[in-house]
Amino acid sequence: MATATPHHAPPPGGNQTTTPKTSAPSRAGDRIFRGLSRGSGITLLVIMAAIAVFLTYRAVLAISKNEGDFLTTSEWNPAGNPPVFGIAVLAFGTIVSSIIAMVIAVPIAIGIALFISHYAPRRLASPLAYVVDLLAAVPSIIYGLWGAIFLVPYLGGLNRWLDQYMGWTYVFDKSGEGVARNLFTVGVLLAIMILPIITNVTREVFLQVPRMHEEAALALGATRWETIRMSVLPFGRSGIISASMLGLGRALGETMAVAVVLSPSFLISGHILDPGGGTFAQNIAAKFNEANEFGRDALIASGLVLFVITLLVNGAARWIIGRRKEYSGANA
Repeated sequence: MATATPHHAPPPGGNQTTTPKTSAPSRAGDRIFRGLSRGSGITLLVIMAAIAVFLTYRAVLAISKNEGDFLTTSEWNPAGNPPVFGIAVLAFGTIVSSIIAMVIAVPIAIGIALFISHYAPRRLASPLAYVVDLLAAVPSIIYGLWGAIFLVPYLGGLNRWLDQYMGWTYVFDKSGEGVARNLFTVGVLLAIMILPIITNVTREVFLQVPRMHEEAALALGATRWETIRMSVLPFGRSGIISASMLGLGRALGETMAVAVVLSPSFLISGHILDPGGGTFAQNIAAKFNEANEFGRDALIASGLVLFVITLLVNGAARWIIGRRKEYSGANA
């Protein structure tokens, strides 16, 4: 009589031997996309490193033969015997004009962005946003020509008013008469140029505010301004900072508009209404064609300083955004 082979069942709760699952091979599209992404990042780093190495090498060649202090000298004469040049005036003019531009542009840009995103009716918001986008596409030389022909003559009255009523601040104290080809005019022109950039980015951030946050504030009895102050502005902090840094980057490196409007001089003056001054980009554009090989190395050295300032500004912006969690807007 045949006996049945006993079937041994696994003990209750015992471990069962399972065949390990092998991960499915990645698709060709995923591998290509991953390679392209990694290659793009590496390419960007290589380009930045190449620019930094080039600027540093040419700057060292010039600074090693400079008879003055590169950081504190207010004279620019690399063709002299001995060569003497420094960036004190250029750094002062670049920073002052950019600060003026930011002080004027950032509050106005935030106001325009809030009006377009939360106050203006739809039939007005769309055309206004389109006009702001068009302003961002205007070439800088057009702004420069408009500033030289229109802005400079008409800012003379404002300069006299500031001198009369705000001259006690020393900054707005104007010594003598003259056309308004000064750092204040440059700052106003730069503010107009960076206004569309800051407005566009800030507006898009404000439009991403969760609708539930605003409705909850309104349901609790908050006014429109209180809703914006408690819900919209906290959510958009990181966007405002990013937009401001983008605008500051353009203000620091603007060339043609500043070169057309400003009357350059290598004098440092705390009176921003006095004609004169200079910026890194304007000085490079004005002197590059007529400079010899050593003079171009000196200009490249000043460009290296502008390069470093731009990196520091963007690094500071990233540090500010990442320093506090509420800047990200995720907890707003």
